[in-house]
Amino acid sequence: MNDANRKSATPAAKKSWPTRFTTFTGSMRFVYLHLVMYGVWIAWNFIPGIPHFDPTFVILAMAASVEAIFLSTFVLISQNRTQAAADKRDDLDLHINLLAEHELTRLIQMVSAIAQKLEVRTGTEQEVAEITKDVAPEVVLKEIEQQDRKA
Repeated sequence: MNDANRKSATPAAKKSWPTRFTTFTGSMRFVYLHLVMYGVWIAWNFIPGIPHFDPTFVILAMAASVEAIFLSTFVLISQNRTQAAADKRDDLDLHINLLAEHELTRLIQMVSAIAQKLEVRTGTEQEVAEITKDVAPEVVLKEIEQQDRKA
């Protein structure tokens, strides 16, 4: 299942409110809403004969600034959640890859034993000896942690 299918399969009720909020604020409906709101606000304060409540647009600027603060905060929250989910997927991928490596090593050892039993010479005995060395997951994880600390 790709990411687009996974997102569409998640019911809206299960999504956190910051995620729903950033989904809405990242939509064209949000843009259109703001075009209408700011357009009406500006027009109201420009049209002669109508009482102007914000003739210098100070209130509009303040409202836009506060909105920008909250929007950026919700975007950061959403990005942090997305990064945490990506980290979990990466961790799972690493474990699956290490398991697959271990299983392939065992399969190569079994095929090599069968080839020896049948006295089949492939000319790749040195390569087989190298790739049948089992990779210790602890060593790989330790190396990854060391590389992370250097970065």
